[in-house]
Amino acid sequence: MNKNVVMVGAGVANVNAATKLIDNGFKGKITIIDMGKDPYLRPYEEVMTGFLGAGGWSDGKLTYHTSIGGHLSKYCGEEKAMELFDQVIDNFKRFHPKPEEVQCSNPVAEPDFIKPYFGLRLFPVWHVGTDYLHEIGKNWYDFLVNNGVEFVWNSKVTDIDFDFNELKYEGPPISEVVKVLQYDKLIFGVGKSGIDFGKQLAEEYDLPTESKPVQIGVRFEAPQKHFQKLIDVSYDFKLYRKFEDKGVSLRSFCTNNNAAYVAVEKTYGDVSYNGHAKKGEEHRNNMTNFGILMEIQGIDEPFTWSRELVKAVNETWFDNSKGQGRFRRKTHTGLYYSPTREAGMTSEGIKVDAMPIESLDRVKDAFQGYYSYIEDFIEDMKKVFPTLKDDWGIYVPEVKYLSPEPLVNYNDLSLTTYPNIHFVGDALSARGITVSGAQGTLVAEQILNNQKEINDFLEWADKPGPWSEEDDKIHTVGGLTNDKNKDFMKFQNKLK
Repeated sequence: MNKNVVMVGAGVANVNAATKLIDNGFKGKITIIDMGKDPYLRPYEEVMTGFLGAGGWSDGKLTYHTSIGGHLSKYCGEEKAMELFDQVIDNFKRFHPKPEEVQCSNPVAEPDFIKPYFGLRLFPVWHVGTDYLHEIGKNWYDFLVNNGVEFVWNSKVTDIDFDFNELKYEGPPISEVVKVLQYDKLIFGVGKSGIDFGKQLAEEYDLPTESKPVQIGVRFEAPQKHFQKLIDVSYDFKLYRKFEDKGVSLRSFCTNNNAAYVAVEKTYGDVSYNGHAKKGEEHRNNMTNFGILMEIQGIDEPFTWSRELVKAVNETWFDNSKGQGRFRRKTHTGLYYSPTREAGMTSEGIKVDAMPIESLDRVKDAFQGYYSYIEDFIEDMKKVFPTLKDDWGIYVPEVKYLSPEPLVNYNDLSLTTYPNIHFVGDALSARGITVSGAQGTLVAEQILNNQKEINDFLEWADKPGPWSEEDDKIHTVGGLTNDKNKDFMKFQNKLK
């Protein structure tokens, strides 16, 4: 029995899911819908939509531990989680033009100079190489297309009817023309740009959900030389600290070195920041950047709170005294603050879109008292890395939108109330390439297992039995079906 599988989003989760299905001879139809473009047409700077999503297009580091990136092991256990990670990493190697260059770093000891001020999370990381991601994407995409996967690009899913197993989408190109697509299985992997849509569906169908904490902060940038002592121990270092009594924890996130650039993200019309690294000496700028993210517990409606904070930072009035007269102008962008430095350049040689500010007062107001934790984090980094001093800058804000997470069945990540709909990736609070890909792979495995069980049953049912047609005869007595010997009636009489 073959299934019509529709996947919303062409990110790492669904690409790995489709690959798993194809590798195991799945005969059903696979359709993937995405708002972006295929890897041959997708511009480098278009980081939010398109083939391989945000992470698979701009971040070449695959973390290899269950303690970060989401709680995959809670669904399938530690051993199975690591097995799924291996499958994701093998896929990136498989479509890599130079798989021998994919290397794993595995730091094991926390240096003493960090301990007085920060914890340091050490875990293995596979380095794919950011500069190879686009070639990987093209090779991977060709494999899927050549094996029958149908992609629908430049299209936005506008509605999903869980009860009638159909979705509606506009495009391609995105327009007012609405098209309808039926599915047997739906894998919902919309990524960060579609979290609002996931929240809308959860409310529309009254899905049981689990609230997630706020994840918000800044993107920190400084010359690499200040951090080299730590980079030599852990290339993708993770500094962290906890204030359990306050419900706040902080961590450095997505560290980039050597040729490190700050990237602009536009989500829901607002600007936030992330980072990426390029490979090759021609791109080297000897910079380091990483997020300083706070996880804040106990905020009522954390998704809405995060959205309002980002909007408050973006909508800034400032004075402009150039030209004739002095006037105030409103801008809609992120902010940049540094005691000494100017904002940096993107990997395309364009100045990062961020409005410089001389005071953090607006930022502190928007963060409603929580910015002090980031301020302390930076002050302690200056103690641990004494050459840093004021030679740094921050881009405000960096945010990971985590809407309330729908409750899912652990074996296949399907909704507890709609077992043919599976949530994966950012839609299920995954953070990072490896966890997202592993979630998609887990769903695909269960689809394959279910298909095998159904096919085995149908094959068994089609075989002739050892009994005769006379044995198959039944008799209806009082609305009940009985075999001709009335054994069921005899059994009933014994119960009386």
